Amino acid sequence: MSDWGMQKAALAERLAAGGQHAKGKMVPIANLPAFLKAVIRSGDRVCLEGDNQKQADILASALANLDPQDVHDLHMVQSGVVLPAHLDIFDKGIARRLDFSYSGPQSARIARMLFGRKIELGAVHTYLELFARYFIDLTPNVALIAAVSADKDGNLYTGPNTEDTPTVVEATSYKNGLVVAQVTEIVDKVPRVDIPGDLVHFVVEAGRPFYVEPLFTRDPAAITETQILTAMLAIKGIYAPYGVRRLNHGIGFNTAAIELLLPTYGERLGLKGKICTHFALNPHPTIIPAIESGWVDQIHCFGSEVGMEDYVAARSDVFFTGPDGSLRSNRAFCQTAGLYACDMFIGSTLQIDLEGHSSTVTTSRIAGFGGAPNMGSDPRGRRHPSEPWLKAGAEADPDSNAALRRGRKLVVQIGETFGQRNAPLFVERLDALDLARELKLDLAPVMVYSDDVTHIVTEEGIANLLMCRSKDEREQAIRGVAGYTDIGRARDAKLVEQLRQRGVIRRPEDLGIDPLDADRRLLAARSIKDLMLASGGLYRPPSRFRNW
Repeated sequence: MSDWGMQKAALAERLAAGGQHAKGKMVPIANLPAFLKAVIRSGDRVCLEGDNQKQADILASALANLDPQDVHDLHMVQSGVVLPAHLDIFDKGIARRLDFSYSGPQSARIARMLFGRKIELGAVHTYLELFARYFIDLTPNVALIAAVSADKDGNLYTGPNTEDTPTVVEATSYKNGLVVAQVTEIVDKVPRVDIPGDLVHFVVEAGRPFYVEPLFTRDPAAITETQILTAMLAIKGIYAPYGVRRLNHGIGFNTAAIELLLPTYGERLGLKGKICTHFALNPHPTIIPAIESGWVDQIHCFGSEVGMEDYVAARSDVFFTGPDGSLRSNRAFCQTAGLYACDMFIGSTLQIDLEGHSSTVTTSRIAGFGGAPNMGSDPRGRRHPSEPWLKAGAEADPDSNAALRRGRKLVVQIGETFGQRNAPLFVERLDALDLARELKLDLAPVMVYSDDVTHIVTEEGIANLLMCRSKDEREQAIRGVAGYTDIGRARDAKLVEQLRQRGVIRRPEDLGIDPLDADRRLLAARSIKDLMLASGGLYRPPSRFRNW
């Protein structure tokens, strides 16, 4: 007869072992190394927060300081590989296998470690994809999470940076895994119960806040005229004709420029109330002027942003906030909103090939994808219509029965033809293919597949790939906006001009845009200080962004 209580028995063993180093649910920080050694088994699947902003840094450091003779061959499943400690555990042999979504600051080191066979890669996932696998075949045995505070019963308050915590806890605790929370402080009563104590087994009082990366802060002072031009093209050539109201902006200076042009250039075009009213978006500081001038009705957030806490709390008509007044973020819910409820995703990438595949993986950097493939994909399960969705579907498939025709989500890749260190945006072959060959991966890490990309915007113009009727037209449309890159110089000038006449390619002059008008004076804020002033002093920028 089968024993159907093996997982519960294993959890009871972990609880008993951990309890020897705890006082009830509370683990003194001095006991943390011995505690982790007691509750984690070699070969365990461990989820460590590990988000793209919020980090359980005390727990990460303690895990990295374990002796690999005691704990080894862990399988790490975490959305963000952000801290040095996240990779130290692989260098030391404590962990062996990794499934993740985003690496950001560790992108160069993770590339070296993968090529050096220090890490056995499971896959680079989208956020929703990885969260889904937590409930199917990557369910954690142990989850190491972070929160702002806890009470004596283990009820957690996560504050504005809830992010991945509910998903991680749900998958782990309800499948008899062990949940350990790092908190800033133990309090008599938490401001609101974000995670019930029944799901939390142990709590460590860190005595200081967990680390949060200000990932979505872009200094307007660094926005260039070229980025302003691409923003003007996007607003007038895509946002306006499609009437895009529900959308997501990716990270980058190009989208920051769009946000800062809404109260100026967008106002001049008479677009207020017609575009950009509902967002799935972290609270970007550069969205402040648009909010203050009445452009934005509602924003749901994946996470928070350092320094935006007071501003968000004071703008509860726009943001989702709890009874305590602070932001309630949730990455899984917001990713779902971005996938199914938004009509457009616009973001940047590092490489685009001749078919339109894009990737942030290069031979020297493996930054991962985060949520871009969820935001930047056409959800075939969608069933509700909207004007932008229907119009994009008609452009892609004009001859089908309208009542049966699928709409299309607008997926826009925006950037300059040459990026950092003059690296070309457009390439014959993605570096992701070389990575797949070198690591013997079955699937190359492509961020957005070509059949999802609808538009490409550069300083040379807009390529509307929905209107391409052949592979050759698609290639020439991409070459037609690739500028003076090798890809752009190899265009078929005659065919590119024909595509322009059809409106597949639109140059700035075709849209009535003079590139000389792309001036920094168009920006609603031209510095971090301007953003702070626009917020009425509610935005408190991190010290590294203050220059006054």
